[in-house]
Amino acid sequence: MAVMLVYALLPLFWLFVNSTKTQDVLFNSFGLWFSGDFSLFANIGETLAYHDGEFIRWFGNTVLYVVVGAGGATFLATLAGYGLAKYDFPGKKGVFAVVLGAVAVPGTALAVPTFLMFSQLGLTNTPWAIILPSLISPFGLYLIWTYAIDSVPTELLEAARMDGAGEFRTFFTISLKLLSPGLITVLLFTMVATWNNYFLPLIMLSESTWYPLTVGLNQWNNQASTAGGEAIYNLVITGSFLTIIPIVIAFLFMQRYWQSGLAAGSVKQ
Repeated sequence: MAVMLVYALLPLFWLFVNSTKTQDVLFNSFGLWFSGDFSLFANIGETLAYHDGEFIRWFGNTVLYVVVGAGGATFLATLAGYGLAKYDFPGKKGVFAVVLGAVAVPGTALAVPTFLMFSQLGLTNTPWAIILPSLISPFGLYLIWTYAIDSVPTELLEAARMDGAGEFRTFFTISLKLLSPGLITVLLFTMVATWNNYFLPLIMLSESTWYPLTVGLNQWNNQASTAGGEAIYNLVITGSFLTIIPIVIAFLFMQRYWQSGLAAGSVKQ
């Protein structure tokens, strides 16, 4: 556990330490400890103001992709996974095979075909080129599917139907609460995947207006290697540090919803 803790926290500590250094001190000091003046707040100010607030615009783009893309993917995965777990219909085994096959295909393998299809539709270099592919989460669907089988007792659904509750009311008032631990898990997975998405925006977007943080910060990082480019590695590191803060907050806030046993005692065995 101690080894895993160091493995997880050491890069974050390095990021924080080097966010407090200026460009000159950054390359003339030990990377795992503070040196020179504490310039964290000055670096944050420069990062937010650089190129007329590019970072803020990229942050807004990333939030848009996460809210619509990851939120939509979680909602669709919850609906589909619950339906597959609690309803029988012809072709269910075929759907199961398709979902497992989709889980096995890496997202990078679909990036180029997706680009070719979206270019034919005229959707490249638009937010839809990032949002629409993000709405599909085969792993999230599979996770909700397997979780709903045991977490939502069939007897509880039958009791709700006997009391006159419709399927939509049963889902939104009973099943959704029981599915909350699995739903939050899928939401966090899709949030992290969308927040860290790099390759798809890189090939889909040609203008920095719609860049997410990942592509934008990489553009800043490569800026020094271009003719007449300005080296701003201190801003890249500070921007990277600011980028991880929302994800850390999301994990700390949502972990309280990881509760099991919500249906304990609801049915008589």
